[in-house]
Amino acid sequence: MSQQRTLLKVRTEFVKRVSEANLNQLLDKLLEHGFINDEEMQSVRTKVKAEKARDLIDLVREKGPEACSLLIHTLCEVDQCVSKVMKLI
Repeated sequence: MSQQRTLLKVRTEFVKRVSEANLNQLLDKLLEHGFINDEEMQSVRTKVKAEKARDLIDLVREKGPEACSLLIHTLCEVDQCVSKVMKLI
């Protein structure tokens, strides 16, 4: 299954379970690797947690498979519990 389809499949659980702190770490990592720009990061950061999670996962899916892989890998590093629940690891 492609990384984009994987993210679509786990989107609801991601929105429900990911913490605000981990969302910020994911945004930082995506910015650091050039998959999102400052404007995109600031746009996502201004939202409430659930909207932030939705926007983040949808934005990354639009950026392609490499961005999706980075998001999945980083999520597995920063939150193993959520990653296990979503069957990413």
